Amino acid sequence: MRESSGFTLLELILVMVIIGILAGMVTFSVAGRGTEARIVRTKADLSVYQRAVEAYALEHNDKYPKSLNDLVTGEKQYVIELKNDAWGNPYVFAVPGKAHKYDIYSRGVDGQSGTEDDISVWESDNKTPAG
Repeated sequence: MRESSGFTLLELILVMVIIGILAGMVTFSVAGRGTEARIVRTKADLSVYQRAVEAYALEHNDKYPKSLNDLVTGEKQYVIELKNDAWGNPYVFAVPGKAHKYDIYSRGVDGQSGTEDDISVWESDNKTPAG
């Protein structure tokens, strides 16, 4: 009898099954992280815009900008460029009035204002942030 070298079909199938199981475990543990990453990025952007709005107000006698575009245009740039949120929608800036000085928010995944997935950074008269 001749001695052969190499792997048998059974050994190859066993290795492929093990690799398939490991790939499935990795995929399962990574799934869903994309949404978390988008939320974290959006919160970071909102924090930058909040600081820029506060800097704008300090230099303009406590008057807030009319829109986020005022942070980019004008005599001084407070941010280099305005980005869209992680879902490709523009951030919303509003000065609602009495309770809140201003609100900067993302409409979230659905792109609709006032829904559960909105991500917000607001500044109120009593300095209580929400997010």
